[in-house]
Parts: sequence; C-alpha cells; structure tokens
Amino acid sequence: MRSLVVIGGGPRAAGLLERIAAQSPTLPLAVHIVDPYPPGAGRVWRHAQSPLLRMNSMAEDVTVFTDASFDGLGPIRPGPSLAEWGEVDPTSFPSRQVQSKYLAWFFGHVVKSLPQNISVSVHEAQALKVVGDRVWLDSGESLRADVLVLALGHLDAEPEPEHRKLAEHASEHGLVYVPPLYSADADLSAVAGDVVLRGFGLAFVDLMVLLTEGRGGRYVRSGRLEYVPSGAEPTLYVGSRRGVPYHSKTGYRLQGTRPSLPHFFVADALRGRDLDFRADVWPLMAKEIAWGHYHELFTGHPGLVRMSFVEFATGFASLPWYSEEMRALEALAVPDPADRIDFERLDRPLTGLTFASGEDFQEYLRSYIEADVTRRSDPRHSADLGAFLALLSVYGQMAQVMPHDSWWHGYFSYLASGPPPDRLEELLALSRAGIVRFIGADMWVEAVDGGFLAGSPTTPDVVRANSLIEARLPTHVLSRTADPVLQSLRALGDVSEDDAGLVRVSAEGRLINDSGEEDPTRFAVGPYTTGKAYAAFARPNTNAPAFRQNDVLARAILRTLGD
Repeated sequence: MRSLVVIGGGPRAAGLLERIAAQSPTLPLAVHIVDPYPPGAGRVWRHAQSPLLRMNSMAEDVTVFTDASFDGLGPIRPGPSLAEWGEVDPTSFPSRQVQSKYLAWFFGHVVKSLPQNISVSVHEAQALKVVGDRVWLDSGESLRADVLVLALGHLDAEPEPEHRKLAEHASEHGLVYVPPLYSADADLSAVAGDVVLRGFGLAFVDLMVLLTEGRGGRYVRSGRLEYVPSGAEPTLYVGSRRGVPYHSKTGYRLQGTRPSLPHFFVADALRGRDLDFRADVWPLMAKEIAWGHYHELFTGHPGLVRMSFVEFATGFASLPWYSEEMRALEALAVPDPADRIDFERLDRPLTGLTFASGEDFQEYLRSYIEADVTRRSDPRHSADLGAFLALLSVYGQMAQVMPHDSWWHGYFSYLASGPPPDRLEELLALSRAGIVRFIGADMWVEAVDGGFLAGSPTTPDVVRANSLIEARLPTHVLSRTADPVLQSLRALGDVSEDDAGLVRVSAEGRLINDSGEEDPTRFAVGPYTTGKAYAAFARPNTNAPAFRQNDVLARAILRTLGD
C-alpha cells in the first residue's frame, strides 16, 4: 500500500483530501494527517479560542466546495456554503468557533466520501523532522512517506533582532512585551496600565476585543454605540505606518451589473515576461481595480455620472492608468471627486497632515472612521464593492505573474480584508470612552529605561507605556522559520527560499531545493510558499484559486504515487 503523509491538518489539508477523493483514485493508499490541533480546523481555526473572536468574511462568502464556476480538470463536487450549512444570516460575520465546526464537519464529510481503497489516519502530534522518506513525530513514532505534503498554514518565526532586543528590555525592567504572533495564542494576562500596540489591522482588532470585552466590558446602544468599562481594561495606544485602521467590509450588494473579470490584468498575457512590479504590473492592476469601481458606478448609479458607460469605457480602455488623459476623463465623467478612485490617497490618508495636539488628532480620526463606516454601509457608494471584486480577481492572478510583492499584499489586506463594520463602531466607542488612543502615521517605538516610548510625526504627543504589543502576525521567512520540519529540510538543502523568504515551489507545488531541482516526492502549499496568493477562504461562484491549486496538486500527487 502506498503512503501519503500530510503535515498540517487545517483547511488546506482538508481541501486537498477532497480533491484527491474527487479523482476517484484506484490505488490502495494510506493517508496520514499530522497535526497537534483538530483536523479540518487546524491551529488558526481551532474551536478552543475566545467565542468573541469572529471571522472578517460574511457567511455567504465562505465555502469549502467547488461549484459551477470551477474550471479545473477535476470533477465539481458541490456542497453548502458556511451560511447554508450553519443556517445563519448570509450577511453576518460568524464567530471563529462556528467556522471551526464547519471545517471539522467538512473534514469528516471528505473522509466518509473516500473510496474503500483509501484510509485516513489522524496523528495528533507535532512533526519534528523529515529525513529521506521518514517523518519523525514528537510522539516517538515515525511514518513512511512515499509522498510528503507540507500544508503548514501560518507559521511562527524566530524573533527578528529588533524583537529580541525589545524582549530583553522588557525582561530587564519588569515590562511586558508581546512579539508578533497569532492573537488567540498571545498570553495577555500580565497586560495592564498603558499599552502600546504597533499595528492597526486585523490582529489589532482581535487584541482590542480580548483586552476590552474579553476583560468584562460591554457595549450598550442609546442612539450610538457606547462602551461600559469593567475597570480591568488597559489603555490602548495604537499606531502604524498608515496610522488608520483597515477599511471595513462593505455591507451592501452590487446595485448594477456584475463586471466581467479579468478585463485588463490578465495573467496569461503577462506570464513568462521579465516584469518590474511598479513599472509593468501595478499600472495594469490599478486599471483593473478601477474598472471594477467604475463599472459599478456607471451601471448602478447613472445619476452620478455625466456620460454613458459605453462612451466612458471606450476612452478608459484606450488610456494608460497613470496618464493626464485618464485623470481628465475621470474628471469629465465623474463630477464628485469622492466617486473617483485614488489609490495613493487610499494608501496613505494621513500624508501631509499634522495636528497641534493628540486630542485634535483623536477627533479627526474618529471622524475619518465614522465616514468609512458610513460609506461602507451606504449602497450609494457600492462602487467600492465593484473595486473589491476586481481586487479579488487581481489577487488571485498575481502569483501566476511574478513573485510575492510585500507592499501589494499589505495594500490588498488593508483595502479588502478589513473587519466587519460593527468592529469599527466598537473602536469608536472605545475611543470615546478613552480606552483607545490613536498615535498616528509612521509610528516609532523606543525602549527607554523603565518603559517604552511611542510617537508619530502626526502629533507632538509622546506616549510612555509599560507594555508593548506587536499587533501583527510574524513575518515568516525560511531563514528564520520556527517550524522544525522546515528547519530539518533546510539543513539538508532540500528546501530553498525566494528573495522574500518564501519557500520555493514549482507550479505543481513541488519543493525546489538549493540546486534549483524539483523534489520528486515532496510538495508544499500555503501562505509560506511562493503559491502564497491562495491563502484565503474561497468565495462561492468565483472559480476560487485555492480550488484550482488543490486540484493541480492532487493530480500531481496521484501521478507520483502511480495512480
């Protein structure tokens, strides 16, 4: 009997197993899933985390099943979305515990659907090393792998030099320092008093919830949302490079017709060329996202524009995105500047702004956040949803065009992977209650005797705190990986990294070693690899890239096993 070992038992492993089952292989095969966390959900989506933590995707936008939009070679095997399975409001943002149950159910469903010639064994253990065709576990056992798949998910990293110094400073002076890590894993028990949080994305939102509502506070609504403290909360000082939170998710549907995507940014037309991201790729990406924005504006809100969509589209198609002629077309066709898309302003909204005092900035940023929540809740601005759909199209194709670009990934997350709108309402309530204070853009942090200092060019105020929390996931690079399996493979030269530190894999997902050779029997998939663009959950009816990738990987695995 042939043996397939999959290290990592989260959603990716379950999806891969589903694609293997879909091929109806005939060879006798023993599949071993290795993960100390529950299969299907894995570490990030395990049920054992705070019930206050929620997804940042609506229930109707999450599925683990292929549908009619899927154009892979494998057969379509439809099934319920999270909303349908859980019988919840399609536009709600469920808790991560609900998603955990959905993923656990899916894993069980897949195992039951396997033909009798395939067995699945789950090993609740940590894989320690891979040598030859043996995988060694911390339980003391070893597994033979005719084919090995690393489906490791989000990984921890050894501390960067700055983080190591900050941790040493905290230890010497009795302070608290929390390095970058998954929020549900953070030990926040000693966090009290004044706390600086560096990062204003989804990790911050999780930490905000755990340190406020998770400490016994509650929200009440009397006209607007207000926060009632428990008295156990610290004061949270938050800043980042942009100095503003991620944009909230939209709360409406398209008002016009759905744009045909991709339109301008087509991976097949760019693949294989020697490309510079800023000069060659980003202008096409920006034009594609703008196309989604204006398609919805013109087809959904004809009263907000001065010409027909056909006339606008003809001019738009013929012009480079970064040109005076394109700006003139936008100004002529779209009278309100608020209805035009401006990528630079979106990226750095605080550029050029300074405030005489921290209090002035608190008021300004509250107004900014209120305006964002209002805009993302008002169908009059549904052009933002058109841009969002185009963003997803671009994101799904990017990995086919060129290696990972860190700015683009962060920009995408900032625009498209923000929190539910009510989380920003809670942030506003916490700000009004004095629990959260905003630091500003281009935030800096210094370790000084007895504390941490933080500030920003946005205001003259400097914060002194006894705790510093890095409100973001660790940046994983192979040279600093904390994963023992990757460490063991790297020591033997069996795995290599690209310029961004991502594990190099072929188009099929095979590991590429230090000599540039593809491994005949080892594969890797996930956000730590050069196939990183496929890390998000699939949206129904979008021909999700993750499904296509899983399908290709499943076929390559079965060919290697001899089926």
